[in-house]
Amino acid sequence: MHKDNIRHRILGVDFNLISYEGVFSAIQSWRNNRGQYYITLTPPYSVLMCHRDIALKKATGNAGLTLPDGAGIILAAKLLKYPQYGRVTGPTLMLSLCDWGRSEKLKHFFYGGASGVAETLAERLAKCYPGLQIAGTYCPPFRQLSEDEDAEIIRKINENCPDIVWVGLGSPKQEKWMAEHISKIETTAMIGVGAAFDFHSGKVKWAPAWMRNMGIEWAYRLAHEPKRMWRRNVNSFIFLAKILHQRFQGSND
Repeated sequence: MHKDNIRHRILGVDFNLISYEGVFSAIQSWRNNRGQYYITLTPPYSVLMCHRDIALKKATGNAGLTLPDGAGIILAAKLLKYPQYGRVTGPTLMLSLCDWGRSEKLKHFFYGGASGVAETLAERLAKCYPGLQIAGTYCPPFRQLSEDEDAEIIRKINENCPDIVWVGLGSPKQEKWMAEHISKIETTAMIGVGAAFDFHSGKVKWAPAWMRNMGIEWAYRLAHEPKRMWRRNVNSFIFLAKILHQRFQGSND
């Protein structure tokens, strides 16, 4: 699997520490060369999950790009003295790529979210970005799909000829789904963005811009979703301890 040539290992996961513009450039290159890849946006929580979930680690490792989603990844890059361009988060990437992609005539398909979320998301984005090309939407059921159901979803996506397939299934499900479907879905890039579906559809309120810019949106999400987010924030301390070990002991695992 192709990887951008800027790669740096953080606790056993190879990251592409590039800018949003670097992501656009990669997608443009893939499209020009008729490549098919997927992109993961990986926060500290997912890095630690890779240590426990072999399938997730393999899926992340095989991604066309593995991007630094989370202030903790950028802090790690700084501690490890890696060159970096700041965070690349799923919600911001979705907005930026929808905007940039209009001039490239990119067609977008939205796969995931609860019932009605993908449709609302597509409608709101189309209003925000006049000329945005929507290839389609699909909300899968919250259960294991049969082979026939999966084949029908693949057919539905492929018949709409999307350039970008946005996948909002949550981690680690979305990373594994993209890895399993990369050879079946005919698109330039699949991008796992999780919470971006809920934020941009209006289902869940996005953190204020000043908190996002400061890299402390985790505090906002913890306050609003404590049952879901507390474990991720506890794991942040474990992640930092492991990064310090990598920094001073030279271990990349």
